[in-house]
Amino acid sequence: MDFDHVTYEVDDNVAVITLTRPEAANAQNAKVLRELDEAWRAADEDPRVKVVVLKSDGRHFSAGHDLAGTQDGTDAAWTPESGYDWETRHYMHYAKSWRDIPKPSLVAVQGKCIAAGLMLCWPCDIIIAADNAEFSDPVLLMGIAGVEFHGHTWELGPRKAKQLLFTGDAVSAQDAWRLGMVNEVVPLDNLVSETMAMAHRIARQDSFALRLAKRAVNHTLDVQGFTTAVDSVFDMHHLGHTRAALRNDGYPSLAGLAEMKRHGKRSG
Repeated sequence: MDFDHVTYEVDDNVAVITLTRPEAANAQNAKVLRELDEAWRAADEDPRVKVVVLKSDGRHFSAGHDLAGTQDGTDAAWTPESGYDWETRHYMHYAKSWRDIPKPSLVAVQGKCIAAGLMLCWPCDIIIAADNAEFSDPVLLMGIAGVEFHGHTWELGPRKAKQLLFTGDAVSAQDAWRLGMVNEVVPLDNLVSETMAMAHRIARQDSFALRLAKRAVNHTLDVQGFTTAVDSVFDMHHLGHTRAALRNDGYPSLAGLAEMKRHGKRSG
């Protein structure tokens, strides 16, 4: 595949998707997201692939949305309608479709995983974190109640989710493991090798049994209300966007951005 910011390869029965934008701390713009989605779909459709691994190059897993270049080459002014449509088609659609790919998925996380970085790792079935990993969502500083795919309560539990959102502080890899969001914490130097070892171990299982097991767990979460909750909170997210736009000359993405960046540098 001829991508600029993503590589895709197959190692035996394991597809490896790598985000390769370390110069921007693997921030996500429209092109990055399209390339990631094409790679996910390729892994889903490839009959050789039984397991998918997502990882990223560089010091940090992902700094979140690239707020300078999210809405791909358009000069049109942001409106509540255009923002809602964009984020529905891209952020929500991508995150939900990656979650629902029937093959097991693992993600390797190092360094900072900020805001929309969570929307890359939360759709995956297993999260392997380096011992230097940090998870945060400081977007309340922008007047918004959290990233679009609002899995916070499900991933961290209600009280820790509130603390993460209210303070904007980072959750360490060890705390994320203790809370059940992270499956394993490993030394940074072993992150990729440990993730690949688990992926190949899983790939030895029967592919249809893996598919059924994943569906069983995801379906149980949905019966408990996961997808309904995520869809509902997405609308709250856009209420925050619209209010921020009214208060900040129509630019919700810039409201509090400088302070959010300073906060991100302080956290952890």
